[in-house]
Amino acid sequence: MSLRILIVDDHEVVRQGVRTILAQRPEWEICGEVANGEEAVQAVSRLRPDLIILDITMPQMSGLEAASRIVALSTDVRILIFTMHESCALIADIRAAGAHGYVQKSQAARDLIFAVDRLLSGGTFFGRELNESSQGNPAPGTPRKPNVSFCSTFCLA
Repeated sequence: MSLRILIVDDHEVVRQGVRTILAQRPEWEICGEVANGEEAVQAVSRLRPDLIILDITMPQMSGLEAASRIVALSTDVRILIFTMHESCALIADIRAAGAHGYVQKSQAARDLIFAVDRLLSGGTFFGRELNESSQGNPAPGTPRKPNVSFCSTFCLA
């Protein structure tokens, strides 16, 4: 049985790049692609993906708002935010929205397969540095203050 992945990004070239990277794993099926958060929320009940790769900055509804709405639907879908942005505040916002991880678009070639594996096995992924340097992270959906040592080491350089 293949694992079903929904790709959500408003840029076709980004969706194509994600498809290309994920094609390395034949057991993963791209069950759909949509271009905004509103379509993502609607697609979840229709397509029943195991994982959503979700851009943050999109027209009609942001990825963070879409993540919150999808989590509210009480589905078991795992949510991986895919963004060009990076900040400690953003990581806190991603966690508060209920997402299970994030990958920077600039690190997709290095991190996307690893992050998807982590999420599909029940884990989280908030960047290699954070995953390697922190312990005891709260569950997704839990508002939290950013890890000060992480921020000073990796975000404020």
